[in-house]
Amino acid sequence: MTQRAAIKLAGVMAAAAVIAGCTVGPNYHKSPTDVPATYRNATPEESAVANGASFGDMKWWEVFKDDQLQQLIRTALKNNYDVRIAATRVLQAQAQLGIARADQFPLVSGGANINSTRYPKTPISNPYEINAGQVSLTASWELDLWGKYRRATEAARANLLASEWNQRGVIDTLISSVATAYFQLRDFDFQLDISRQTLASRQDSLKLTQALEQSGNVSLVDVRQAEQLVYTASENIPALEKQITQTEDLLSTLLGENPSDIARGLKLTEQPHPPSVPAGLPSTLLERRPDIQAAEQQLIAANAEIGVARAAYYPDISLTGTGGFESDALVRLFTGPAGLWSFGPQLTQPIFTAGKIRSNVKLTEAQQQEALLTYQRTIQNSFQDVSDALIAYRKNREFREQQELLTEATRGADELSKTRYRGGIASYLEVLTSETNFFAAQLALAQARADELTAYVQVYNALGGGWQQ
Repeated sequence: MTQRAAIKLAGVMAAAAVIAGCTVGPNYHKSPTDVPATYRNATPEESAVANGASFGDMKWWEVFKDDQLQQLIRTALKNNYDVRIAATRVLQAQAQLGIARADQFPLVSGGANINSTRYPKTPISNPYEINAGQVSLTASWELDLWGKYRRATEAARANLLASEWNQRGVIDTLISSVATAYFQLRDFDFQLDISRQTLASRQDSLKLTQALEQSGNVSLVDVRQAEQLVYTASENIPALEKQITQTEDLLSTLLGENPSDIARGLKLTEQPHPPSVPAGLPSTLLERRPDIQAAEQQLIAANAEIGVARAAYYPDISLTGTGGFESDALVRLFTGPAGLWSFGPQLTQPIFTAGKIRSNVKLTEAQQQEALLTYQRTIQNSFQDVSDALIAYRKNREFREQQELLTEATRGADELSKTRYRGGIASYLEVLTSETNFFAAQLALAQARADELTAYVQVYNALGGGWQQ
């Protein structure tokens, strides 16, 4: 390539770079959203600390204080298949970004060719050989005058960020699922302990009642009623054992392991959780929730795709250049006279596409509107999630407190009925009723404690907590 040709090529490329500042399609602007000043079901205590840190800003090991639960969560984060699948999707998005970004740069390829041909003797010529060698370097560059490749890169970058936020969302969901399943497991353990203790106590009462019946002090009706109490307690045990095993299987799957036994930590009644949590400002939820961030990045990608589609209206301009050496002898391949070069721009302008380009633009615009509505819906749903979780946590706590009073009342009634029965004042039917009520109240209290802890997890998840490592 001569110096003059090289200068000409450099000038064309410099001019193209200046023109390349033009980018068609709309630039992304953050969509206005209707953000409430406070969450609907936030208490005055929660709202009073709204300007400070939110419960969702806490690390998950600061929220769940049970050492065994923390170990389960760490194992799940390491081995869970959903988390690992989400990680591979991030890698895919990174590769897609690299592919899209590469289209903005020139493509350079090199080649070499050696050819030897022998011609046979003819009546008019002797046999001879022709040897030829060629070494060349080819460069091509499609000028991104209208920003088609820059918009495609913008979309790929947004998709990468969306995949990263989706991965964080998977982590959030996994932590919440492990904590919820663990608290449910401890609830079943607690109910099983209650059922076994109750069964043992009622079996002793049955033996005593049978002895009294044999001595003629009570009737056979009392024995049958005592048997009812025994069977009422015993029938719960197989169902609870089944639920325990199935919950252990669920936890094992969340841990990325085959079904196996799950180690326990603190009892259900020992799990620490504050009576109220700071909800924080609703505006900060938009920055913390992974699903909102992912939805916005998908909106950015859809917005950029409009520019890619609109760029098809404009001509494509590409530059192609080849430089190298060609000679009929290898010893003269790299000499001056053997040099060769070629350079030429190419322009392609769509003339008739039967409305394909226009339809593609309309398609991308409709997809952008769908992404916008999805983003706005995600924000609205997030406010509902927080509001529902806050009211659930508060009301479940109030229900548990009332259930504790009810359980204590049924305990007193049960003890009184037994005293009355032993004194001959009441029938065994009164004992049957009071013991049944006390047993049901104990089981209900255990479930109320589990519901309160589950709501505690839901508040943390709704506020976007968990992915912060």
